[in-house]
Amino acid sequence: MTTPIVSVSVVSHLQANMVKSLLFDIELHCRSVPLELILTLNLPEALPFDASSFSFPVRLLKNGAALGFSANHNQAFNLSSGQYFCVLNPDIRLHNDPFPVLLSGLRDPGVGVVAPLVLGPDGTLEDSVRHFPSPLKIICKLLGRCKGSDYVVGDAPVRPDWAAGMFLMFPRAIFEKLNGFDQRYFLYYEDVDICARLKLLGKDVLVCPHAKVVHRAHRGSHRQLRYLRWHLASMLHFFLSSVYLRLLWRKCLQWHPTHQHSPK
Repeated sequence: MTTPIVSVSVVSHLQANMVKSLLFDIELHCRSVPLELILTLNLPEALPFDASSFSFPVRLLKNGAALGFSANHNQAFNLSSGQYFCVLNPDIRLHNDPFPVLLSGLRDPGVGVVAPLVLGPDGTLEDSVRHFPSPLKIICKLLGRCKGSDYVVGDAPVRPDWAAGMFLMFPRAIFEKLNGFDQRYFLYYEDVDICARLKLLGKDVLVCPHAKVVHRAHRGSHRQLRYLRWHLASMLHFFLSSVYLRLLWRKCLQWHPTHQHSPK
């Protein structure tokens, strides 16, 4: 068996049909890089496909109790063997192979994680490339202001503060150094936190516009109260964390003048 270069972690929450489409996309388009896929069933469900029928190995994990985003992907990482670790949502669709472009981005030693450009089903750019959040920015958005994208994305790679966790790829050594995702985040803000910790390590987030994927999101969960509670809890935890305080301190140091003008 070929040793995988990329280990892909996918977590299903009763989303087996989406997973099936994603696996067939990978089978069809992603032949350039040896990979393995670790599929975690966070809730019991039947699979509408044979996991052994693909040209790449698919390993199944079945949770006895539902885990959060961070814990699921961290346990998949512990079972993975690739040089790179890729977190991929089941509602992502691939129309071509994004991995060569993403791996090329990781050749830069200053880069700690790469992400593709994420498009909606209609081809519009999704808001997946952002500045770090702040309480003032969130209040501004709640008041209907601060609209629009944080970054202008063209053909050149972008180095944002953070990229959404629907598709992130890390060098194995970097993910290990970070101790993976912070499992105190059950859902939401784990991607913000890990990108913030990368910044504090002196590593960049890199978004590669020539690698494009489609996000077929289902927004029904956004109307459920428990998701709102998770979102608010994660937001509060981030703003009270030492990671956020260190980011603020770093920004203060950047604002402070580094040279004093001598009197004439």
